[in-house]
Amino acid sequence: MVYFTKMQGLGNDFIVIDNTQGNVCLSSEEIRDLADRHFGVGFDQLLMVEPAISAGVDFQYTIFNSDGSEVSQCGNGARCFARYVYEKDLVKSKKITVETRSGIMHLEINRDNTVKVNMGAPIFNPIEVPISVQELAKEYIVEGFSMGALSMGNPHAIIVVDSFNDNDVEGIGTKIQNADFFPESVNVGFMIVTNRTEINLRVYERGVGETLACGSGAAAAVVHGQQMGLLDDTVTVHLTGGDALIEHQLGSDVFLSGPAEFVFEGAIKLRSDNF
Repeated sequence: MVYFTKMQGLGNDFIVIDNTQGNVCLSSEEIRDLADRHFGVGFDQLLMVEPAISAGVDFQYTIFNSDGSEVSQCGNGARCFARYVYEKDLVKSKKITVETRSGIMHLEINRDNTVKVNMGAPIFNPIEVPISVQELAKEYIVEGFSMGALSMGNPHAIIVVDSFNDNDVEGIGTKIQNADFFPESVNVGFMIVTNRTEINLRVYERGVGETLACGSGAAAAVVHGQQMGLLDDTVTVHLTGGDALIEHQLGSDVFLSGPAEFVFEGAIKLRSDNF
């Protein structure tokens, strides 16, 4: 049996598993079974709470997409992670430090139970994003589309558009994800700039498809908008699942704030156990 908590942040949904005792080990097939919205639980990502490895860190935070692949970063998931470990009394402080594949993250639960996440500094170096070019640029042409490319712990492509109706999010997103330009694939964001403090955003995520929200995608979109001179330091991002707040000054870390909600708890027997 796998015991889990279902959570969501802006409609981006997760299951969270307490693996602080190190007794949960799931294969990619088992994760895909759990993610199945008809025969399993259903989620965009699985968040694993694991014991810290480094000194000065509360937990290790491991993230898996619904296709079973491991990823380095998830801003909406980080907010749910913070509320989970606090409400489950796994930590006493509302300021939490976690270790991810992309580095150390600092999380803080606010008085209204929203969570503020320090997403770290954006990465533009082509080798680190990664993208298959040598020379750094504010925008690149990929499959006929002009876009920014940066990493917020995971790779993002940001396309500025006038409307969503004229853009095939799934078709264009899949095409860009499969392009040789992004050797590790990419999350593709479609951004409408409403004014200097507001954007609308849809994100087609690698290993998941389009989700109702993407925290790291919101951060990447705002950073790219600032790079292009389109946005101020504090921006409200309107996602399909709700609103997130991004605070960032060029050259510094990016802060993401938004809700994290409990949905239900449960246990499920893995389908592979029946074979």
